Amino acid sequence: MRHRVDGRHLGRHTGQRLALYRSLMVSLLRHEKIQTTEAKAKEVAGMAHHLITLGKRGDLHARRQIIAAIGDESLAAKMIDVVGPKYKERQGGYTRITAVGRRVGDAAPMVVLELVN
Repeated sequence: MRHRVDGRHLGRHTGQRLALYRSLMVSLLRHEKIQTTEAKAKEVAGMAHHLITLGKRGDLHARRQIIAAIGDESLAAKMIDVVGPKYKERQGGYTRITAVGRRVGDAAPMVVLELVN
């Protein structure tokens, strides 16, 4: 039974899955746009929303939580100094998912996940 089981497993063990999410979040926050599968994008979008909300808060505890989540102090500084103030007036909806078609090899639905302006 799948009662109260949340999130997508993506055919990976927990450590692999968390490393994938961290890598995708770092790429999204660094480049502000990534192309990935629909399932991965939907999982990472929620995590990115949480980190951007922490960046909006901008205090020391939020900075440490961002560093713990992504493991990059320079990117955490960017989140607090650049991205947080950019979305200060926005009450959510920091990302956009746009379908771009299907992948050639396995016909997986591909999307572009980007930060909105």
